[in-house]
Amino acid sequence: MTEGAAEIRFGRRDGVTRLAHLYQRDPLRVLFPGPAAGDPPVAVIVTTSGGLVAGDRLDIAVELAPGAAAHVTASAAEKVYRSTGRTTTIKQTFSVGPHAALEFLPPETILFDGARLRRETVIDLAPGSAFLGGDIVVFGRRARGERFASGFLREVWELRRNGELVWGDALHLEEDVGPIIDDPACFDGAAAFATMIFSPPAGNVRSLLDCARVVQAACAATGLRAGATAVSGLVIVRWLAADAAVLRRSYAGLACHFRSAALGLPGRLPQVWHV
Repeated sequence: MTEGAAEIRFGRRDGVTRLAHLYQRDPLRVLFPGPAAGDPPVAVIVTTSGGLVAGDRLDIAVELAPGAAAHVTASAAEKVYRSTGRTTTIKQTFSVGPHAALEFLPPETILFDGARLRRETVIDLAPGSAFLGGDIVVFGRRARGERFASGFLREVWELRRNGELVWGDALHLEEDVGPIIDDPACFDGAAAFATMIFSPPAGNVRSLLDCARVVQAACAATGLRAGATAVSGLVIVRWLAADAAVLRRSYAGLACHFRSAALGLPGRLPQVWHV
């Protein structure tokens, strides 16, 4: 059992976003590859253990000072291994100062059959700030013929503005989860699902919602099922897919659209996302 931690704080000085604080404890490490032209600083979180096992705990905290901008991701898909009892816990806390912008777009989380994961993500936004983030969850290792048929998943999101809760979401799966995943009223046998949350700094949320639906409609021929809605000034997007790779491409495509349409960033993700 390990208790990893990563604390990252970005400040802004002389008109440039700079790393202001870093604390890391095994098995977490943070790398800072040079960003491509037009991109903000990039922080890449690495789990050096190669995956998470029963009872592991990770605490990740990211803070952006007023006016700062950063992209936070991970080096590879996070694997959560089978557990005979203990639960892996991940706590993620993001604080985004006034007129700052944070992107949190890690690759997939892969749940092995029998995995037990509790993950809570809390986002606190100041006036004029922006957040683009989410996650992709894969049910088992389908290429090996494995499904996430039993185990535990508790996934919680909370987004606050000025300390006030404006959107929350919780998913709870436990014990014999196979029939729930297969149920047409639930996941309908999907191999993966994803959630994306976009809180733009300003502008017409309705136009962003309409654009998201157009981008999603273009992927309908691939078998993806997707939906988008606007809640409390946010755009919330969901996906279900029989093929996790197809979902990943659609997820990345919409993230590129959002960052270029509303954040003034290039319509591409950092290179580490494509490794």
